[in-house]
Amino acid sequence: MARAWQHPFLNVFRHFRVDEWKRSAKQGDVAVVTDKTLKGAVYRIRGSVSAANYIQLPKSSTQSLGLTGRYLYVLFRPLPSKHFVIHLDVSSKDNQVIRVSFSNLFKEFKSTATWLQFPLVLEARTPQRDLVGLAPSGARWTCLQLDLQDVLLVYLNRCYGHLKSIRLCASLLVRNLYTSDLCFEPAISGAQWAKLPVTPMPREMAFPVPKGESWHDRYIHVRFPSESLKVPSKPIEKSCSPPEAVLLGPGPQPLPCPVASSKPVRFSVSPVVQTPSPTAQSGRAALAPRPFPEVSLSQERSDASNADGPGFHSLEPWAQLEASDIHTAAAGTHVLTHESAEVPVARTGSCEGFLPDPVLRLKGVIGFGGHGTRQALWTPDGAAVVYPCHAVIVVLLVDTGEQRFFLGHTDKVSALALDGSSSLLASAQARAPSVMRLWDFQTGRCLCLFRSPMHVVCSLSFSDSGALLCGVGKDHHGRTMVVAWGTGQVGLGGEVVVLAKAHTDFDVQAFRVTFFDETRMASCGQGSVRLWRLRGGVLRSCPVDLGEHHALQFTDLAFKQARDGCPEPSAAMLFVCSRSGHILEIDCQRMVVRHARRLLPTRTPGGPHPQKQTFSSGPGIAISSLSVSPAMCAVGSEDGFLRLWPLDFSSVLLEAEHEGPVSSVCVSPDGLRVLSATSSGHLGFLDTLSRVYHMLARSHTAPVLALAMEQRRGQLATVSQDRTVRIWDLATLQQLYDFTSSEDAPCAVTFHPTRPTFFCGFSSGAVRSFSLEAAEVLVEHTCHRGAVTGLTATPDGRLLFSSCSQGSLAQYSCADPQWHVLRVAADMVCPDAPASPSALAVSRDGRLLAFVGPSRCTVTVMGSASLDELLRVDIGTLDLASSRLDSAMAVCFGPAALGHLLVSTSSNRVVVLDAVSGRIIRELPGVHPEPCPSLTLSEDARFLLIAAGRTIKVWDYATQASPGPQVYIGHSEPVQAVAFSPDQQQVLSAGDAVFLWDVLAPTESDQSFPGAPPACKTGPGAGPLEDAASRASELPRQQVPKPCQASPPRLGVCARPPEGGDGARDTRNSGAPRTTYLASCKAFTPARVSCSPHSAKGTCPPPASGGWLRLKAVVGYSGNGRANMVWRPDTGFFAYTCGRLVVVEDLHSGAQQHWSGHSAEISTLALSHSAQVLASASGRSSTTAHCQIRVWDVSGGLCQHLIFPHSTTVLALAFSPDDRLLVTLGDHDGRTLALWGTATYDLVSSTRLPEPVHGVAFNPWDAGELTCVGQGTVTFWLLQQRGADISLQVRREPVPEAVGAGELTSLCYGAPPLLYCGTSSGQVNEVVFSPGESHCATCSEDGSVRVWALASMELVIQFQVLNQSCLCLAWSPPCCGRPEQQRLAAGYGDGSLRIFSVSRTAMELKMHPHPVALTTVAFSTDGQTVLSGDKDGLVAVSHPCTGTTFRVLSDHQGAPISTICVTCKECEDLGVEGTDLWLAASGDQRVSVWASDWLRNHCELVDWLSFPMPATTETQGHLPPSLAAFCPWDGALLMYVGPGVYKEVIIYNLCQKQVVEKIPLPFFAMSLSLSPGTHLLAVGFAECMLRLVDCAMGTAQDFAGHDNAVHLCRFTPSARLLFTAARNEILVWEVPGL
Repeated sequence: MARAWQHPFLNVFRHFRVDEWKRSAKQGDVAVVTDKTLKGAVYRIRGSVSAANYIQLPKSSTQSLGLTGRYLYVLFRPLPSKHFVIHLDVSSKDNQVIRVSFSNLFKEFKSTATWLQFPLVLEARTPQRDLVGLAPSGARWTCLQLDLQDVLLVYLNRCYGHLKSIRLCASLLVRNLYTSDLCFEPAISGAQWAKLPVTPMPREMAFPVPKGESWHDRYIHVRFPSESLKVPSKPIEKSCSPPEAVLLGPGPQPLPCPVASSKPVRFSVSPVVQTPSPTAQSGRAALAPRPFPEVSLSQERSDASNADGPGFHSLEPWAQLEASDIHTAAAGTHVLTHESAEVPVARTGSCEGFLPDPVLRLKGVIGFGGHGTRQALWTPDGAAVVYPCHAVIVVLLVDTGEQRFFLGHTDKVSALALDGSSSLLASAQARAPSVMRLWDFQTGRCLCLFRSPMHVVCSLSFSDSGALLCGVGKDHHGRTMVVAWGTGQVGLGGEVVVLAKAHTDFDVQAFRVTFFDETRMASCGQGSVRLWRLRGGVLRSCPVDLGEHHALQFTDLAFKQARDGCPEPSAAMLFVCSRSGHILEIDCQRMVVRHARRLLPTRTPGGPHPQKQTFSSGPGIAISSLSVSPAMCAVGSEDGFLRLWPLDFSSVLLEAEHEGPVSSVCVSPDGLRVLSATSSGHLGFLDTLSRVYHMLARSHTAPVLALAMEQRRGQLATVSQDRTVRIWDLATLQQLYDFTSSEDAPCAVTFHPTRPTFFCGFSSGAVRSFSLEAAEVLVEHTCHRGAVTGLTATPDGRLLFSSCSQGSLAQYSCADPQWHVLRVAADMVCPDAPASPSALAVSRDGRLLAFVGPSRCTVTVMGSASLDELLRVDIGTLDLASSRLDSAMAVCFGPAALGHLLVSTSSNRVVVLDAVSGRIIRELPGVHPEPCPSLTLSEDARFLLIAAGRTIKVWDYATQASPGPQVYIGHSEPVQAVAFSPDQQQVLSAGDAVFLWDVLAPTESDQSFPGAPPACKTGPGAGPLEDAASRASELPRQQVPKPCQASPPRLGVCARPPEGGDGARDTRNSGAPRTTYLASCKAFTPARVSCSPHSAKGTCPPPASGGWLRLKAVVGYSGNGRANMVWRPDTGFFAYTCGRLVVVEDLHSGAQQHWSGHSAEISTLALSHSAQVLASASGRSSTTAHCQIRVWDVSGGLCQHLIFPHSTTVLALAFSPDDRLLVTLGDHDGRTLALWGTATYDLVSSTRLPEPVHGVAFNPWDAGELTCVGQGTVTFWLLQQRGADISLQVRREPVPEAVGAGELTSLCYGAPPLLYCGTSSGQVNEVVFSPGESHCATCSEDGSVRVWALASMELVIQFQVLNQSCLCLAWSPPCCGRPEQQRLAAGYGDGSLRIFSVSRTAMELKMHPHPVALTTVAFSTDGQTVLSGDKDGLVAVSHPCTGTTFRVLSDHQGAPISTICVTCKECEDLGVEGTDLWLAASGDQRVSVWASDWLRNHCELVDWLSFPMPATTETQGHLPPSLAAFCPWDGALLMYVGPGVYKEVIIYNLCQKQVVEKIPLPFFAMSLSLSPGTHLLAVGFAECMLRLVDCAMGTAQDFAGHDNAVHLCRFTPSARLLFTAARNEILVWEVPGL
């Protein structure tokens, strides 16, 4: 009722009385004028600055319009040759305020979590002209119709709540604003449109149209979002990328902006405008937080490779872009990296392809600082330390050493600040223009990215509440600048607001916001200490009177904290330190210096070291940082000491000496720990209670050049430009050794494979060995004249090789610790080559040595022992099409069995050569715009790792198609070296720092060589398996299920129906037809036994004793049984079945007992609660007509009772908690539940179940209650006993929708009152076929899409998405392009639609056109459009190439779409235009038929059919679906089945507009398929039956074979085969006569 006053529409200007300006506001040049076209008063808003001339509703930003209408109609006209802006503040249902802006000022679509910016194009341009810019001189009145619900849903995945405010900015004329829940058609009026499915514009809202003129000739209608947009087909360089990945492939992207049109069309389609779907252009809302997330920084692989390499879409740092995925673009971009719910996100396939995606996850970082070493903070709880490591922000838990990361900066972090509640973390990066980020500290999500007004940010400081952030830096003129931002609304979805800016000529080295007043700050610098205040949007400062200290160079400041934690502004004291050793104590209230002290060294007579520090006259010690707690002051100085003083500075309490100058100190909030950082890259803390100093991190102070790993001890060696060699523990990332050379710079390093020794090459040409045990140099050789460029050892450690910049190659013998030179060969290696870990390469078997040389254009392969040249490959002649001479950069060997040699070249390629013959095996073009200095291949040859600029690229080496790499950023400088750990479980990359990555792919144990390592086993005609798509929660399947193979059965149609009945006949007992099963799964299938004719007379079980043979042991287990293993831990009783035997085994000794007697395979077991009785059940045999249950005495192993309860197999047995009853459950044919008294094992009660049941169990706390699970329900049975009689009362509970369509197959009671049920969610939902009928594809509830070879029925490709159900599937038609462009469109339960490339075995695109589960999907006849329907009745029309959803039809809203069928429009008698004819059928028995031409944005309703439905037509608890299809042999006919009054097929003629025929059916149909080649109609029923109808002859025949409802039947395109599906089994039938 609250919205009734806004219906059917609301005049916004009238309701808010804009003319009175009491509830609205105007600013600048706003006037009321008369418009000649509309012949009425309008508002004119003009001015050179749009932001200064506007109308705003409501008047205050604290108020809200509260308008809930879905559509906003803006009636306006842009002023000629001017710009205009329209701002809308829209609130979502979760109270998130989003600003939506439209303007011809915008050149591109931009998106954040709280702001959408759309360029509004006023007139259609030619492809050569720009789409945005000034309004044309002849701009017309425009009706801008905005669907606010779809804007939020499509672009941010949020639910629309209400319209909060509107601001109309210059320059434009505006007539009025209206809101409504109705979609009006502005060009329609009059009675002739009364019967059309559109709503004409109300008279009050309509533009006047003179008689005889067309509305479209005078006005423009823009509906947004709606239809597609035709734009120049060129890549958009500055655009927001899809939420699944910020990087998309190099294909062209359309510009997401509304384009006004005035071309008249038919009533069903207005001249409307559409922007691409956010799945291709915009970010999404932030993900839900997680307590301690793991966030990896990676880049989505490109969808295609070309000669120039993968295409990247650059993102401007000031564009305020946001993406919800963890993937980010390459170096130089700025993208928000959010926590992902499925980190690591895996894009998966069914076997060993490029899985998962991302394949790497950042685990640890070795390094500290980068831009400086002053940024190190305690968290407010004192449990962790926050510090930058170049472009990565690290949070280190000091007690456990665990690291987590804030990833997203692309340059070194220059400033950090953390608020007092650990909610917000602010960071800025160094490179101008400085980009800043605000993070949710708890989850690692980047909340906001924005460009700082400062050119470079030097310091940041938060207020204690986090509502104010202040920053200090330099503008582009080099002047000092102070900026204050309001950040209070960021965590609530708001944005950062600049509150004030100020320039100052005074130097600022440190800046702090006071803890007692968020409007007050303090700064210090060269000769200046100033106190600041923020008031009225202005930052003002005043100097402190320093007196004689006015010339000091101040370096840091800190406020004195109150001991009780209460702020004391009147007594606030400020401590400031200086390079001269002074510490000033300043009274902030009086702005005077109260005390001045100076740190001086005091030495004992003749002593070299300071004994004690005092504050007196003399030369002081430069102080770089100080931090104050309520009890003490921590001081860090350039002499390398951290000193703790009482606040009266009477004496030193504690001091710690460091290896370098202390650059930063910080006292923990509890005052017990003092963090210190040094300029030499050390970070640690002093524990004041234990007086122990703990080292947290050490770091190289210059880029790392090379690395090497040792397997046995888990150690890492690095060499750096800082002239050090360091050894690290890979488990703890702590430094173990540090070797420094002041004169000779290390260049290369490698470990000895078996001894605790490593070798290092130096710039002088020396190669030295170091002992890790003695920490000393063992041997030195100086056989090189130039700097060592390469160093490597053979895997057995017998030989070592080194190369130098003068071209010499040296071979050493390392058989003993006193290693010696064997050979030195001059002019072998390319001279002047830079040092590189991949300069020399030894094959994995140690037999071959490869290097670049003797020239840059050649690669030489030698025998490692003899140094005989075996092969020389001229790289410069490999690419004959290139105009430049190619040169080699780095080499590496693959696994020895492969025999591959990989060479990276200067033309950005990686060439794979045969290491013996030198022939080219394959080539990876365009790996990176710059040559890569290091590459390596994993031991299983699955992944190729490349150092490419500031990125790491991982290629799927196993896939021959080379779909493209995954790219990982995080380094702020070029990566110099990459390597796999010896166990292949981790990757290390070295550049500015050392990054340790976890490899998320499972280990490979069954790779086979030689030959290219297969990513999966493929069938005939299949390409390599794909790295199937996705984001989210998608992990790989380890094995592909193998289908059994058999000849397909033959289908036939009898000449006439059998006498009696309606043509149906039961064939279930006439012999089971031969069928082909695809991954069939049944409840229990006895093993098939092959018998000779003589064995049919009978067999006897093995005798218990005596006889010729005695059974000694059983090896095996009946894996196809159900619950056929029991174990009682307290007694140790363990039993299982093997065929017809019950095997009781002693788990300690392995001794077995064999209980025999069953005449058929045992299906299930049950052990009594007393563990004294065991029950076993078997199926029927050739000698018995009933199944058999044997009751055994556990202690003696004797059969005490024999029961024949069921005529079919027993699926389950269970004893009651008191062991007085035994329940037995028959299979799907018997469906019998029986109760037996265990005293005599007489039948107590029996009932027939209405549906198949898979499991049964007694309530362990109530012997009078048992539970069954089955198809769609959980059944609770209550046992009521009257004397000797037991009656059953039943209560059924439906399965929640969240479980999906899978059946419940198992159950188990947990702690009271919990009952756990398991489901089988493998139902096959769709079968589709390739155009050439060589393959078919299926999708199922387990989230998989499988592609099968029809000839062999072998699974060849599998795309897997975890935690989602794949509900519908479509194969692209043959006319969409070449065979290699075949695609699959798959719809999922989360509303997503994925496009898979069959030829490339990869996911091309993921879009999200629906908010709920998809139910059906279909391609247009040209394959360039995808139509999808969901369970809410919406039909979305999307582009499969760009991910754009350009139309959403809501005509069927309220009922699920069950079918979408598309065909070529061949019938011209329909009187409509278009190339396609398509229909949509919904669950409310309605069918709509449409004609469309998507290339012309044309779609027109042809017919609308509604069929009656009786009150109850459920089939096994489910409403039969409404299904419709076009007749393939008569284009004017449409066939329909559904829950109508009668069980029938209805044939409707589209030309005659009437039903022309009805075909009776025995049951309501569950599935429908029409044969393309004959007049055959296939119908599946819930009664496990398939009917084939010959529509020409009027005959029918029924077929059995399924044991469940036939929910799917599909003819192949040639009509030779028919596929039918029941749950997770597929039967393939052969149709004779074709």
